[in-house]
Amino acid sequence: MILAGDVGGTKVHLALYDFANGKLSHTRDEKFPARQYDGLEVIVREFLGADRVTAACFGVPGPVRDGRLRLTNLPWTLDNRELAANLAIQHVFLINDLEANAHGLSELRNGDFAVLAQGVRNGVGNAAIISAGTGLGVAGLYWDGITHHPFAAEGGHADFAPANDLQAELWQYLHKKFGGHVSWERVLSGPGQFNLYQFLRDTGKGQEEPWLAKELREGDPSAIVSKHGLTGESPLCEQAVDLFVELYGAAAGNLALNFLAVGGVFIGGGIAPKILPKLKDRRFMQAFLNKGRLRTLLEQISVRVVLNDKTALLGAGHVAMMNAVKAKSTIG
Repeated sequence: MILAGDVGGTKVHLALYDFANGKLSHTRDEKFPARQYDGLEVIVREFLGADRVTAACFGVPGPVRDGRLRLTNLPWTLDNRELAANLAIQHVFLINDLEANAHGLSELRNGDFAVLAQGVRNGVGNAAIISAGTGLGVAGLYWDGITHHPFAAEGGHADFAPANDLQAELWQYLHKKFGGHVSWERVLSGPGQFNLYQFLRDTGKGQEEPWLAKELREGDPSAIVSKHGLTGESPLCEQAVDLFVELYGAAAGNLALNFLAVGGVFIGGGIAPKILPKLKDRRFMQAFLNKGRLRTLLEQISVRVVLNDKTALLGAGHVAMMNAVKAKSTIG
């Protein structure tokens, strides 16, 4: 039995898989509110109950160094050796959450994607994934001529680069607001979406309706902006969502160039499926392709939105399974 985990700042999603002949078979899964627990071990014990597993892998937000990570959004420090010993699991692995998503792509089917650009037929080469959610994550998939090898990256914290006058004004606004460095995560994430809304409101690009101001005070601001931006009930929210989509396309295009992702670019995370109608309009792909002399290269790259919200779990399960099989064959 394999234990897979997707650890985030707000929730921990765990799943059990059986595996045979190199394939994962889902048994059960459950989500836990992370902030209500003192650590990952407590959640794992509650989830497993009497079940026993031979290997576990957890996708975690941030860079994993020597099997260890201190989470930025939770007061937890995770160490794969301590988890293995305390949970009595023979093999425990910690990997970056976007690396887990990248591994999970191999477990998906055609119906798990929405196509934004077809690209050239049977494009082969490196691939990349970018995911806006609570934060902004990226990962690459190196192509060795036979298969892909996912690897973690921290491009979400790279410098945000404005592409026009409005975005330059946005950079100045955020530079002042945060007192210095402005990363892509400041504009492409759940909190980033609300940053865009505040920028447009505070600089007089639109008027905030009284009913909307009340909703924003009482609920999740990012979700509210997204909701009313999609329906068009609030012109200001719609502007914010349109700007978000434009920036998302630009960042995805940058990633395609950085990793020479001729094997495809994948748009992951929890936000993309919710704003899919907006991603399908021309704004996203225009920004993706707007890279000057390299436009013709980008026109050959497929761009797909990941619709399966268990991709990170599948990826973590895949890593646990492969390492368990490898360890077993080594011992044998």
